[in-house]
Amino acid sequence: MKKHNIVKKLFAMAAAAAMTLSLCACGTISGPDGPAVDVGGSADPGQAANDGETVYNVAIIKQMDHPSLDEIARAIEAELDQLAQDNKVTIQYHTTSGQGDQSTLKQLADQAIADKADVIIPIATTAAQIAAASAEDTKTPVVFATVSDPETAGLTGLDYVTGTSDALNTRFIIDMMLAQNPELKKVGLLYSLSEVNSAKPIAEAIATLDARGIEYAERTANTNDEVIAAASALIAEGVDAIFTPTDNIIAAAELAIYEDLIQAGIPHYTGADSFVRNGAFATCGVNYTDVGRRTAGLAYQVLAQGMVGVEDFYLMDGGIITVNTETAAAMNIDYSVFSSMGTVVEVLTTED
Repeated sequence: MKKHNIVKKLFAMAAAAAMTLSLCACGTISGPDGPAVDVGGSADPGQAANDGETVYNVAIIKQMDHPSLDEIARAIEAELDQLAQDNKVTIQYHTTSGQGDQSTLKQLADQAIADKADVIIPIATTAAQIAAASAEDTKTPVVFATVSDPETAGLTGLDYVTGTSDALNTRFIIDMMLAQNPELKKVGLLYSLSEVNSAKPIAEAIATLDARGIEYAERTANTNDEVIAAASALIAEGVDAIFTPTDNIIAAAELAIYEDLIQAGIPHYTGADSFVRNGAFATCGVNYTDVGRRTAGLAYQVLAQGMVGVEDFYLMDGGIITVNTETAAAMNIDYSVFSSMGTVVEVLTTED
């Protein structure tokens, strides 16, 4: 399984590619949270417009609407705009959401291929799996964003697929729990069975807790109402903390459960900073604006130079501890111990 730091490689290659591209203006765009607007497409990668412009067409497909995926989409769009300006090309992009429905995601991926998109950027695991399957015959390049376990998801070994991975350091998050509460005795594991990317970190969490003699209770959910019920069950069981990996289903429902967890005095440790901005207590992981920016850089590399030499995926650097100070204050938690474990970023509840 091939993993590399993406930072230097992507932008060095993108800069080199810029020398071969001709002058043009930036394309029309669509906002990540509004209705998708079709801005047209070029028939072939890098097709030249009548006035000599180089035009690329990109389909961005969010798995669903929620803060993490919205943040990534916005960052991808902003970086594509910047790359178009810097490299004197036109990048037209069309952003859509599958609303968490696999049939809709399949329709969006098939439509992108029918529209002859030069690259598809699916955001999150299920969207990436469906886009890769849709592109199997045409070999339309697929550059996924924020897939936690690309190998388990079946997204490696495909010569037309690459992307960025936000694999979670689960053991470190358990270390954070113990640093904050050395008397930790029972941890709730809250996740969705429909999220492929949750399987590995949950297995790692169970192995880590078993090795340290800490009890755990699992609760799963696939809808907003089920998440609320699962969180209530963990509260009733008296867990000392709750762990959720980078799970889109739980993330979408965080605003519906965080106040109950605060009232119960149970800190929620999660796999992404977007959870924390929506009321969860803390995380240690990647910054999703950075994920989007780097994914866009990789997509541009593929547009300009093709898939030759591209790795199966690129593992993002994490190491940023994000803490919701309002949540910490409401539970009277002293999180200063985290300062010795990494870079601490303080946020407030934004209710995105």
